[in-house]
Order: sequence, then C-alpha cells, then structure tokens
Amino acid sequence: MNPDLLAKAKSLGFSDRQIAHLTGLDEDAIRAARKRMGLLPSFRLVDTCAAEFEAYTPYFYSTYDRGDDEAKPSAKRKVMILGGGPNRIGQGIEFDYCCVHASFALKEDGFETLMVNSNPETVSTDYDTSDKLYFEPLTLEDVLHIYEREQCWGAIAQFGGQTPLNLALGLQRNGVNILGTSPQSIEMAEDRKLFAAMLNKLGIPQPANGVAVNETEALSVARELQYPVLVRPSFVLGGRAMQIVYSDAELSHYMRFAVEASPERPVLVDRFLEDATEVDVDCIADVGRYPDNSEGHIVIGGILEHIEFAGVHSGDAAMVLPPHTLSSRVIETIREYTHAMARELKVVGLMNVQYAVKGEAVYVLEVNPRASRTVPFVSKAIGVPLAKLAAKVMAGKTLKALGFAQEIWPKYWAVKESVFPFNRFHGQDILLSPEMRSTGEVMGLDHDLGIAYAKSQVAAGAPLPMGGRVFLSVSDADKREVAKVAKLFADLGFDLVSTSGTAAVLEKSGLKVQRVFKLTEGRPNAVDLLKNREIQLVINTPSGQTPRADEIKIRTTAVYTNTPIMTTLGGARAAALGIAALKKKGFSVKTLQEYHR
Repeated sequence: MNPDLLAKAKSLGFSDRQIAHLTGLDEDAIRAARKRMGLLPSFRLVDTCAAEFEAYTPYFYSTYDRGDDEAKPSAKRKVMILGGGPNRIGQGIEFDYCCVHASFALKEDGFETLMVNSNPETVSTDYDTSDKLYFEPLTLEDVLHIYEREQCWGAIAQFGGQTPLNLALGLQRNGVNILGTSPQSIEMAEDRKLFAAMLNKLGIPQPANGVAVNETEALSVARELQYPVLVRPSFVLGGRAMQIVYSDAELSHYMRFAVEASPERPVLVDRFLEDATEVDVDCIADVGRYPDNSEGHIVIGGILEHIEFAGVHSGDAAMVLPPHTLSSRVIETIREYTHAMARELKVVGLMNVQYAVKGEAVYVLEVNPRASRTVPFVSKAIGVPLAKLAAKVMAGKTLKALGFAQEIWPKYWAVKESVFPFNRFHGQDILLSPEMRSTGEVMGLDHDLGIAYAKSQVAAGAPLPMGGRVFLSVSDADKREVAKVAKLFADLGFDLVSTSGTAAVLEKSGLKVQRVFKLTEGRPNAVDLLKNREIQLVINTPSGQTPRADEIKIRTTAVYTNTPIMTTLGGARAAALGIAALKKKGFSVKTLQEYHR
C-alpha cells in the first residue's frame, strides 16, 4: 500500500473496509493513513437542472475525483439525522416518517438539519425536508466524512431503524456526539447476556432462553427449554430468518441452511409461549438526561394489543389501541416494567418494548431503545407527534417543558392492519410468521371496536362480507376452538362450508355444515368454489410447520379471487365482531381531528 495506490483505490470507489480486508489491516488503520495523507472526499451538488440552469437544491454526494468542494458549511449549530437507507421489507417508511418529523422539529428549534440517506424514494430525501441532504451510504466511513466536514454538534441514530443503530457505537468511538439514549444502553438492550442481567436485576421475567454458536449447542438448549422454541440470528432486522421450530429435525435443518452461526453472531433460542397475547408498547422518556436517573418523565404513548397470538411479527400483526382484553392488573404490570427498563437504560427519546402475556403473567420479549415501526400509528391515534417530541428531547428539552408528561388513553378504538404484496407473488404462501412480510399498514378508527376493525379491513383492500358462505379448514390444534368461531358466523346468517375433519367437529357441536371434498379427494372442492365466487370468507389455519400443498393452493386462490382470508382464529373472531357491528350500526366517517377533539 502506498499513497498513489490508496488514492486510486478511493477514486475507483473502494471503501476503507474493503481496502482493510484486502491488505490485512483494520478499517481504523486505513482511515488514519488516509487522513495523514490528506486524502479526503470532496462533496458536489447533485445537478437537479441537468446543467440547463444553475442548481440550488442542497443535495450532495461525495467523490475522490479532483474538483471544487461545493458543500459550504454554515456557522449554525447542526444536527445530522441518519436515515434508514434502502427500503426493504422489515425496514420501511415508518422509520422515514420519524426522520422527517425529527428534521421538522429541530428546524423549529433553530438547528440546521442534515439528512444522510441513500434512498431517493423517501420523503426524507425531498428537497424541502432538511437544510441539506447527503446521498451517501449509511456506513461508518461515509457518515464520519460528513460529520467532520460539516462540524456537526450532534447526530441522531434513533430514528432510522436498525441500520443507523448498528453504527452508533463506532460513531461514538470516533468522536461523534450521539444524541439521545447512549450507545452503551443500546448495546445493553441488544446483547442477550447484558439484557438478561438487566432483567434479573429489575426482577422482570422473560421467556426461558439460551444462545448457540453451532448445531449441537442449539439442540442442547432447545431440549432443555422444550419445544416449541423461537430461533433467530442476533442483530437482525424485520425478523429475518426468525422461525418457530417444533422438533430436533426442524432445528437441525434451520442451523444448517437458514443461518451461519459463529461466536460473533450466535443464534438466539427462546422458549415459545403458545397461545400468548403479544403486546407492543411505545414510550418516550427524558430520564437519561439527569445524573442520578431519579428525575425526569417516562410517558407511554400507546399500548397496542395484537389480535393474532404471539408468533406473528409485530410489523405484520393486526393491533388494537388501547388494549381490548388485557386486565387492569396486566396493564399496570406492563406500565411498571416499561418505566423500570426506561430508567435502567437511561432512555432519552423513544423506546419500544414487546411483551407476551399468558394469563396474568407478563414476559418481556425484547426492548428497542429507538423509534419503532408503530410510532407513526400511535402518534396519529393519540394526536401527539411522538417523533417530533423525541427529537426535541434529544436536543435538550424536557417532556414537562414540551407539555407531554401524562399518558393519553383515547376514548375510541384504533386498529392497525398490515398490507401485504401477496397478489404480486403468484404461488407464494400467505401465512404469517415471525419473519416480517408486510409492505404497508392502514388504520381503522371508531368508537365501536368491531367497526374500527371492519374499517381497517376495507382500507387494507379486503372488506368483510355481509353474508354468504364461510369456508373453514383448521389445524388439529385449533379444532377445540373452531366451533365457537363458526357459531359466531352461523348466528350472523352465514352458511358454513368445510372439509371432513373440521366438518366433523362442527357437526358434533350441533352446527349445520356443507361438506366439500379435499383437493386430493375430488371435485367440487374449496378451490373450485373460490374460483366460482361461491365462498365469501376463508378461515384456514396451518396444519403444521410445513404447510400442505392443498392448504397453500386454497390460500393463494383466496388472494387471487380477492376473497377475505383469516389464517388465525383471533383474526376470524375479530372479523365476526366487525360484521356483527356493521350489520347493527353501519359506519360513519370522521376526520382524525374530530377524534382527537
């Protein structure tokens, strides 16, 4: 390595990390060598006028080619906001919403805002969102260049999802003032051993768990915990490669083909709580600003109860705000645990907690000391811009000064429903799992929970039917509950259609059922009825970890024919509640502002 070769490599686009890998050095050493040589990038304006007129739009990109540096830093106090990078399933527009609100809030408080993001499809990269936009990859090297060039006062890593959060510790080590919750607290929440130690100290239960760095260890941990277990790689986004496994054979397959485990990247193994209710909590705090951690405020923005049982990723699950089945004792326990963890983690800004509730027992699944994908939904539901307030808290204000020191419990129901791209992927099974698959979300608001749910289904593109036939085919595990759900639809005037196994259970409960052939038995079967538009609603829960081909055919046909389909009994119950409410009252429309009043 010599100065000319290093300069050429940088001009050709090689990152410090790539050069470090090729030369056997570490990234810090390459950065130090480059700085000693004075080899730094210059920043150029993106020419938004194609050279026809002079471009004034403050979009910048970096280059190592010779030429003028067009970034002219001002004397104002600057805050850099790190965006989410490329959109992909698991990290989407919800995080961009938080970045945009942070920029607006800090501009209101007199800061110059610099947005760093590499995705031209987002609102954060619009010309009028921030004072300056840097179209750069979210890497340690690129972010440090901008921070040092602009001489920023601080940087926010809390709003862009997992991508900027992973940079926080490295940025702090290189002299960046990370605003908000400290990178050490973020590490405590993400490192399994540190997190378990914190919960033990606070006396907060979590599902029994362990870590494994190879197949043998994973099998040993799973047998000790007892199946089913939830397995996932550490530090993942959107539940990627997260799976519920029910046997040694499934776990062995997962360890061999789904992940690459190592001591640096262990696989996390958790006891899976079947039939538990999952709950998401978003809160905002300023307690980390006070030295002894006893002052300040922690305010819960929203407690969202999932409609599906635990095991569906929070980004895919339908949710209700405020919770509709949790007891006051469980809600108080959730509040107590959330406050205790926010104080221990010295949170400044936003924090998201995911709980599993089984009976009256509350277990912590995970804590994220950052903005979560439910923040926009909660903000709109309660009428408080949580991301804006969090940005102002990170920049030095207190919640009391901002006028948000008390929880807001809306006197109406807000239902979040996810939107999926399954109609674009022919043959793709639509089952929900711990791995996130949704590409958007909608909200239903009403003073009646059933109507709020029905509105959310209309918005998601699958309006609930008012009559007709319901096809039911459920797993053995769901057969003990299916009769109660089927009776709800029968009482609403629907005709029941089913295959032999589920039909026998329904008939035993005194319900009238039309039997149809399974796909392998003959015709007419469920797929024929769906294609002929003779079924108005499908209730089909998976038979096991590996879905049968005929189940997949039924579910995909329902998608292609725009027939509403429920793959959990929780979703089916909510649908019945919604249809009953619509039949009784119909629905009206109000603006968001009317609800907030």
